[in-house]
Amino acid sequence: MAAAVREAGGRALVVGGWTRDRLLGRASKDLDIEVFGLPADRLRALLESMGRVETVGESFQVYKVGDVPGIDVSLPRRESKAGPGHRGFDVAGDPSMTVEEAARRRDFTVNAISWDPLTDEYLDPFKGREDLAGRRLRVVDPARFPDDSLRVLRAIQFAARFDFALDEESRAICRAIALDDLPAERLWGEVEKLLLAPRPSIGFALALEIGVVDRLFPELRALVGCAQEPEWHPEGDVWVHTLQVVDQARSRIDDLPRPQQLAIMLGAACHDFGKPATTAFIDGRIRSIGHEEQGVAPAAAFLDRLNLHSLDGYDVRRQVLGLTAQHLKPGMWFKVKDEVGDGAFRRLAHKVDLEQLARLAKSDCLGRAPGVFNCDAMDWFLDRARQLGVEHRPPEPILLGRHVLELGLTPGPRVGEILRAVYEQQMDGAVTTIEEGIAAAKRLIDSSARPSAIDP
Repeated sequence: MAAAVREAGGRALVVGGWTRDRLLGRASKDLDIEVFGLPADRLRALLESMGRVETVGESFQVYKVGDVPGIDVSLPRRESKAGPGHRGFDVAGDPSMTVEEAARRRDFTVNAISWDPLTDEYLDPFKGREDLAGRRLRVVDPARFPDDSLRVLRAIQFAARFDFALDEESRAICRAIALDDLPAERLWGEVEKLLLAPRPSIGFALALEIGVVDRLFPELRALVGCAQEPEWHPEGDVWVHTLQVVDQARSRIDDLPRPQQLAIMLGAACHDFGKPATTAFIDGRIRSIGHEEQGVAPAAAFLDRLNLHSLDGYDVRRQVLGLTAQHLKPGMWFKVKDEVGDGAFRRLAHKVDLEQLARLAKSDCLGRAPGVFNCDAMDWFLDRARQLGVEHRPPEPILLGRHVLELGLTPGPRVGEILRAVYEQQMDGAVTTIEEGIAAAKRLIDSSARPSAIDP
């Protein structure tokens, strides 16, 4: 493509994240190409000679070519702020722009480097390569950077993904930018990248330092300064602990599908949201009694702010709330493991994925450096769940409605009562086959006590 553009009198440069990642020695999925020196009609005609062309936003003059995903071709673009929010821009392609003019609209210098694939030349008008070498994030144009407030969130996830430090001038710029125009879907897009970064704690810490936590996430801000008992939490307050837990959790999710990864990471961020409301000094100790259940409401508010429910058909919200409410169970049950029956595991599997719970609880246990703690409880918990086959879901009911109807009952509420009562017996291991289930149903039907009197 670059050779064809040159033959037509233009120049094609690879820009943005792909070039940055190439210099960092990282793989990159998306390839953005800017074509200089060719007007839009000639560029489109040239691209159409290579295959099917799909226009993405006619005013942006961005083209996808052929059936190869991840490749965008565009003219260099002039942008001017015309209204509030991320859509309030007038955008026009301008093939006469210089490389420096085109790069000036980028957010950070490390993203303002271009590469010529024909000459292997890097064009770097804002010294982005120096910033890459110094592991530094620096704003390209302080006057234009505030035009899109999402760039503040991008700074946070970039810092976490690449282990970069935001320079002081850029920090000051970010602190001064209002963030009240960001819709939930844009917030989530950056939070997702933060959570899946190699060390999310770097981004969380930066978010606190530049005021993002204070302005957008009050549930996280409440963790700062919330004291913990030093014997159990030598690392410090709940905020410090949470940052350690998110990093621990990040190291335990690579083998999972993306929605499950994000459920655990959000659970790690939310798991102690109940501590600020429950922490008290009792009998000479700092305690947070009942903080698991008390954390559910603020966790729900946090997820609401991100408008997060299901991802790829997986109910992330339900799982995160379950992890928050149950995160102490593995450790608590281990202390009395001889008293915890199989039914307890089967019932808990209705509330939360037990393998994910074990991974989060292990992260919670280890997220207390410089302390050293025995975290065998979580391995025991997961082994028990696997032995019972309930590590991901509760048992399917053995007795079904048709079985009860075959015993002579007519459809109605009592059928459901019978099914629930027999299922409870199944949870306790008293019903293990369909024959035992039918026998249990018969006893309930024949009993003078109504099934509703049985506490399911």
